[in-house]
Amino acid sequence: MQMRGSRGSHLRVLAGYVAVAMGFSWPLPLHLATHLTGNPGGDTGVYVWNQWVFRHELLEHGRLPYFTDSIFSLTRDANLGLHNYTTFQDILAIPLIPVLGIIATFNVVYLLMTVLTAYSTFLLAKHVTGRTAEAWLAGLLFAWCPVLVTRGTEHFSLVAAAPLAIFLLVLLKADGHERFRDAVALGAVMWLAASTDVYYAVYCLLIGGVFLAARVLSIHRSPQSGRATAVRWTLDVLVLCAAALVAALAVSGGGTFSVLGQPVSMRTLYTPMLVLTTLAALRIAWVFRASFAPHARVDGWRVMRFAAAAGIVAAVLLSPVLYAVGVRLATVGIESGKTYWRSSPPGVDLLSLLLPNPNHPLAPSAVMEWFFSRPNGYAENVASIPVLLLVVLGWAWWTGWRPSRWWVGLAALFGSLALGPFVHIAAVNTFVPGPWALLRYVPVLGLARTPTRFTVVMMLAFAVLFATALDWIGRRHPHWRPLLLTTAAALLIFELLPAPMTLYAATVPRFYAHVAAAPADSRVLELPTGIRDGTSNVGNFSARTQFYQTSHNKLLIGGYLSRVSRARVAEVRNNRVVDVLITLSEDGPVTDAVLEALIEQGPAFAREARIAYVVIDRHRTSERLRDFAMRAFRLELVDRESGLELYRPAPELAPTIG
Repeated sequence: MQMRGSRGSHLRVLAGYVAVAMGFSWPLPLHLATHLTGNPGGDTGVYVWNQWVFRHELLEHGRLPYFTDSIFSLTRDANLGLHNYTTFQDILAIPLIPVLGIIATFNVVYLLMTVLTAYSTFLLAKHVTGRTAEAWLAGLLFAWCPVLVTRGTEHFSLVAAAPLAIFLLVLLKADGHERFRDAVALGAVMWLAASTDVYYAVYCLLIGGVFLAARVLSIHRSPQSGRATAVRWTLDVLVLCAAALVAALAVSGGGTFSVLGQPVSMRTLYTPMLVLTTLAALRIAWVFRASFAPHARVDGWRVMRFAAAAGIVAAVLLSPVLYAVGVRLATVGIESGKTYWRSSPPGVDLLSLLLPNPNHPLAPSAVMEWFFSRPNGYAENVASIPVLLLVVLGWAWWTGWRPSRWWVGLAALFGSLALGPFVHIAAVNTFVPGPWALLRYVPVLGLARTPTRFTVVMMLAFAVLFATALDWIGRRHPHWRPLLLTTAAALLIFELLPAPMTLYAATVPRFYAHVAAAPADSRVLELPTGIRDGTSNVGNFSARTQFYQTSHNKLLIGGYLSRVSRARVAEVRNNRVVDVLITLSEDGPVTDAVLEALIEQGPAFAREARIAYVVIDRHRTSERLRDFAMRAFRLELVDRESGLELYRPAPELAPTIG
């Protein structure tokens, strides 16, 4: 009877989250097969393509789905080992696509990820508090906080945040036991994290490292001897001197001055603030001392063995993608872009943590406009902390609640990392370096190159704190607990409400039916073309091109992946005709003599490349590029729709249409 009751309780929890998912995504449930919550011309289109190409390569080609010739098809197969491939979601989509279609499947998987994220958070909070209702509210707060809801309009992999909660749950349950079955479970969760978003695998590693440090290290105030006092006073003087220098530079705007006869130029606050922040950190740290906790060596070795076993399990499960990564490394070597001290991706603005939920239907338009004005746009900068969360934490603290240092530390650590290399307040650069200014240079951690996404772990820790604070208040006022929880649920639902959501039509122009009828090994050239990844764009490639590929199944010449190697770019551009198409796509300089010479080579290129159709976007294609393509490939108009024109090469150049 107890098991049945427990099962029924969990079913009610899931049913509640399903209802919230449907309501908060409204009116998406009415348009599952025709609309998306993100623009298919942006990153959303590539996430849809992920599910199509994974199934296409696995079932139709019968090969490892981490390689494909669907894009960059004039060169060797594209390697998807470092692409944000969302493998877990792709696997879930395999049996659904033939039944629901590609768009409805994508939406169903998206909604399923939100429910799974909420339920996993519920399990974590239930483990910490032992309370069902408070844990349910924690799952609601995390899964539909502004941070994750906003990511569901562009960065769909981040919506699948369940691995973070499950990782913490397994870690807490394994603490003090470190059994083999726990190691297997932790390794499986690492696979899940890496298979939803590589950022989450990095976050799990960071959480695990912090957890290990907390197990073996003890931090306490150090005794202040005479020598320690002298060092403390010395640091105080240095801090004051550095602060005076910063103030002088801020007032004067900097300049050139002489130190011991040597000219020194100082026009920005980056270096002085780094010195001041370092000295201030040393001054604070001087008061404390870190030492190994009792039995730290024994615990440390046991945890290390446990971590090694979990790592082996994760490596086995991740072996297909690790093989693909190995092939890439063997082929092109290690290509890592330079991380510049002053110009790497910024973090969230400190003000954004305190702004109201911008997705709410009553949110002031000025709030949304402010987020849109920030670097990297709206989706990367929303980090609003719910007001109800702050009120509940403040109320509980005022009545004597003292939260767990683990959850506070986790929220503080990832919150500080989310601020990026330099702290910004209300769009003003304070030049104060944050922890990410140094951690971004650490191998593996540097893969999480966009610091704004650290807010996801921060919000997960806040969700658990929210549940524990509600539990504290409820235990102090047991007679008022039902009313308290009901009121908290109503207020939380109201504050988090993002509906009605803006939807984007996922329609494909009807003329792609002609493209779908072309021979299987033929290609479609979409102009403008190019090579795009998460940080750069050579030419002017649109993710919409790959979104349309899910309907016509033909090979593309360009492509868009999360990470594209410089060697790949060179290979694609090695073909002179393709190189000119890319150059003209970005309005680059090409002499008329070169164009005329390549126009003569156009027919041979079209035959060898088996170009069945050319699609020209009139809104994005220059007249010079359009004229070159028309003359080089002897194009004949087939159809036009929504600013797109469909052409085919002259009959003697095109592949035979089946």
